[in-house]
Amino acid sequence: MHELDAVSGQRVLVVDDDFAMRLLVGEALQQSGFEVVEASDGEEGLSLFREQPPSIVLLDVMMPGMDGWEVCARLRELADTPVILLTAKTSEADKLRGFRLGVDDYITKPFSLAELGARLRAVLTRTAGQRTEQASAMQVGALRVDLGRREVTLDGQALDLTPTEFRLLACLAAHPGQAVAQADLVKEAWGGLRQETGSALRRYIWFLRQKIEIDPDNPQRLLTVRGFGYRLEP
Repeated sequence: MHELDAVSGQRVLVVDDDFAMRLLVGEALQQSGFEVVEASDGEEGLSLFREQPPSIVLLDVMMPGMDGWEVCARLRELADTPVILLTAKTSEADKLRGFRLGVDDYITKPFSLAELGARLRAVLTRTAGQRTEQASAMQVGALRVDLGRREVTLDGQALDLTPTEFRLLACLAAHPGQAVAQADLVKEAWGGLRQETGSALRRYIWFLRQKIEIDPDNPQRLLTVRGFGYRLEP
């Protein structure tokens, strides 16, 4: 058995209905210094994700009840945590579906622990590098969007935004005073993981207005560009 090289302080959430697989992967990760949290189905995985936010998720696709596709979609609503899919499926269509969901890698069963370790390290290193590259802030009027810290302030006061709200606002803040197409906002917020997200986008725009507008019913910062998308005013 090959040992996996751990990245200090990393917690891995393993979601798989196969007990033997969880045992094998979990023991290998723990022996290498990772903290491991295990779930036997999608619902339990989502619950543990909220209670003990992991550094990365190893997610089986074929599970009874809520499958890995649905779990991944819900995870993307909650956070940008890296996700590696574990699956016996090998078709290109399935892999493309996974990447459209915003997964970071895709491992086909059976796999070696050496391969798993290499992919884990690569994803953790890449996503850490992306966070470093994004360690900059954008100022749009009284709003400050800090990409590195993933924080937003309004007139110096911190706003409590969900990950989806943050992604939408960051996308708009990157183009101050410019109209951003609805399709681009949907892709940024959900990664194209749904077929119909127009109503979801409108709902989240409404949420954002409750937090950044003096009068949400008469918005002055986050404006609708009829028939196209939205614009964030400086």
